[in-house]
Amino acid sequence: MSTARDTTTSRAELAAERLAALAADAEPGSRLGTKGELRALCAVSVGTFNESLRLLQSRGQVTVRPGPGGGIFSAVPSPMVRLGNSVLALDAQETDVADAVRIRDALDPLLIEDALWHASPADVAELRTHIDVMEAAVASADPVAFVHANWKLHARIAAISPNALLRSLYCNLLDLIESHTLAVLPGEQPLGEYIDQRHALHRDLVDALDRRDREEALRLIHEHNTTAVAEQK
Repeated sequence: MSTARDTTTSRAELAAERLAALAADAEPGSRLGTKGELRALCAVSVGTFNESLRLLQSRGQVTVRPGPGGGIFSAVPSPMVRLGNSVLALDAQETDVADAVRIRDALDPLLIEDALWHASPADVAELRTHIDVMEAAVASADPVAFVHANWKLHARIAAISPNALLRSLYCNLLDLIESHTLAVLPGEQPLGEYIDQRHALHRDLVDALDRRDREEALRLIHEHNTTAVAEQK
């Protein structure tokens, strides 16, 4: 027997298919209509339509712009941002994300300096739990889980800093990068090999923080960030 949730999901998928067809027939970046117009076209409830919209955005098929002249637009095929050798497929805000990555990388050494001074044994223990999650993602060959665990590790390092402005800025940059990432795609290096190497680098970084080895910690964060290259395809 179908549940009410199954019915809603089915209707959301059907509405998403209809909107995806509209987007596919339209010029990239062209306006498809307002939310109200397109919801009426699909003849679904607000909740169902919002679910359809979420599906389409996660698949990179449409974008939503607020304000006057806003509405729902067919997605523009986006470039990708390379983080190390991992390639992130992004939505239409790829330029903002590329800038966010560059600024985040510039802030990393400041946060490492703070962590060297202020990390408690409890902080280091929590960092190691994130390293364990990254290791599990490597073992299960799950690059998406690995990238998210990576971001959580860096957010936890940021939380050690006593500088509230630095913490806030860094975490907002991470949130921006994460919110506009649609998928993790293969790069020139096989993803399995890549995430294994990046896991080892982050594990060594936490070990250096634990030892208060400033030279090694800064060397590792430099190695971490010198592979971050913006690339358009």
